[in-house]
Amino acid sequence: MIENLPPKVQNQIAQFQQLSQQIQMIATQKMQLEAQVRELDKAVQELEKAADDALVYRSVGSLMIQNKDRAGLLTELKERKDSLDVRVKTLDRQDKHLRERHQNLQAQITQALQGSGGGDSDDAPKAG
Repeated sequence: MIENLPPKVQNQIAQFQQLSQQIQMIATQKMQLEAQVRELDKAVQELEKAADDALVYRSVGSLMIQNKDRAGLLTELKERKDSLDVRVKTLDRQDKHLRERHQNLQAQITQALQGSGGGDSDDAPKAG
């Protein structure tokens, strides 16, 4: 059926499918980053609650190494969280933009299909 459509509409459908995939990929990335932000936020909260003389460890690969610079570790965690927050906001903007393009393309495709439907539209005057 798609072979019978004009090349412009075929191209629009291909773009529509590609946008759908991009939206899905961005949503997945955003969910992963948001989970990392929550994890970092929890780590920052726990580190701030810990006593000044508490032993603090950091994960390096498969090792746990004691970290004597608690303030430095706290700063590093906050910076990573801020960086991830920026990336999440960037993905939000990309998602919004892609969804707008997706909706516009969907409307164009629908209009083109209704226009080439051969009088299937309810608005078309009927010969009688």
